[in-house]
Amino acid sequence: MYIEQAFKGKSSGARYIIGALAIFFGWSCLQIIPFFIALSIKYGYNEKMMAIFLDQNSLMSSFNSNTTFFLMLLGFALSLLFLFLIYKRIHKNSITNLTTSRKKIDWSRIWFSFSTIAILNIVLILVDYFFVSPDDYVFNFNLVPFLILTLIAIVFVPLQTSFEEYFFRGYLMQGIGIKTKYRWIPLVITSFIFGAMHYANPEVAQMGDLVMVSYFGTALMLGIMTLMDEGLELSLGFHAANNLVASLLVTADWTAFNTESILKDISNPTADWEVWIGALVINPIILFIYAKRYKWNNWGNRLFGKVQQPIVSHTSEISDIEDLSKMEKDY
Repeated sequence: MYIEQAFKGKSSGARYIIGALAIFFGWSCLQIIPFFIALSIKYGYNEKMMAIFLDQNSLMSSFNSNTTFFLMLLGFALSLLFLFLIYKRIHKNSITNLTTSRKKIDWSRIWFSFSTIAILNIVLILVDYFFVSPDDYVFNFNLVPFLILTLIAIVFVPLQTSFEEYFFRGYLMQGIGIKTKYRWIPLVITSFIFGAMHYANPEVAQMGDLVMVSYFGTALMLGIMTLMDEGLELSLGFHAANNLVASLLVTADWTAFNTESILKDISNPTADWEVWIGALVINPIILFIYAKRYKWNNWGNRLFGKVQQPIVSHTSEISDIEDLSKMEKDY
């Protein structure tokens, strides 16, 4: 069982509270440090630089789109390394146990999920471009900027999406699950937190609050995927494909990823019934495909069953407390 992998390391509540706060704080700092350094190099450390740094619009327009994209993703890549460090240092557990309940990470699952979602997204975008709403797009292709974008995206987008999966569907899913003792509770909580974290995205300001249905629906689907398959592999592949295709194939002025993509959406969209199609039709179809591929069964227990804690000796519990106290003194 995936959630129970947390029991293979140090899994006290204090460790998860300290770890979650440290990861969130580190993530917040590492998102802005690359921009701070880049601005310091460009302008020097002065009042003008600080004024730009403290103004979101000025900050995002200080560099070309590829540089801005790189700096955004670099923060996530560093955050992923920091998360791994926290998991190994505080919880004394392996990255494999944070990734899957299998003996080793199943890369074939990651690639199957990646290719399935990449093909699906490419087909949907091209159908919309050629047949449904051709007037909503302009051809945006510029060879050199696109090649630079491709290199950045291939290297860093999977790291960005992996951080989000390891933190929400991994670290928080395991930590909340072993403390609440039920599998559905971390599924709901992590889906809500994941969706809420995207409320500040420019897509919400452009399309309205109804677009949050898409974020919550996707988060719920990825959580179900993780619990049913007993690992993060499928969600890792899904998320990487979704963001990689979005960054390379189509962009818009109102998206979080404003890139040198092949197409540019020039429409003025608002969220309507289409978000419900994604949440209530497309997402269940994706889950159905994965369920058939990997022969998922026992849905009730995997989604709503209790988290089974192995028998832990009193000596082990005391050791865990002593280790935590020693770790705090080391810091």
